[in-house]
Amino acid sequence: MNDAITDHATQEGWLKTYYFTRAAFSLAWIFAALNTMRHGWGIEAVLLVGYPAWDALANLVDGRRSGGLARNRAQALNVAVSLAVAGAVAVALPDMHRVLAVFGAWAILSGLLQLGAGLQRWKTAGAQWAMVLSGAQSALAGGFFIFQAGQAAIPSLATVTGYAGFGAFYFLVSALWLSAATLRRKHA
Repeated sequence: MNDAITDHATQEGWLKTYYFTRAAFSLAWIFAALNTMRHGWGIEAVLLVGYPAWDALANLVDGRRSGGLARNRAQALNVAVSLAVAGAVAVALPDMHRVLAVFGAWAILSGLLQLGAGLQRWKTAGAQWAMVLSGAQSALAGGFFIFQAGQAAIPSLATVTGYAGFGAFYFLVSALWLSAATLRRKHA
């Protein structure tokens, strides 16, 4: 029984670190995006390709730390999908209609995979309601991206920046929720 408590505390500690790191990266990405939109395509291209590449890396590390990728199939698939999307975005550039369509398809699929990972962890880890909600919202945002990609107005990096902002918010909420739960248990 003591090993189960230690394993739960270790996993919860990892998730807090993981969620804080994901939130910090998203906020840094937003800051970089907002400050580079007027400096040209090169930096924007790196940001657009880097966002799904980072997601792949983060899911890879989390999947390995959370029992392995074989046990976390949704994350394993998310790694592959995010890497494919990074490549697809690189090919689609500089056509922002195509880039936004790729981001939309990715947001739908990765949102559903995040929702699946959150549901899988629901019984063993706290704060998964935020990850489930984030996954569902990501899928909805993806549909909106695809709709926007078909419109005449040329999308910009700012469109994706809002999406990253919601991701940062949900990761931060999850990290804070887990931190509060830890504090409540310590003071109970």
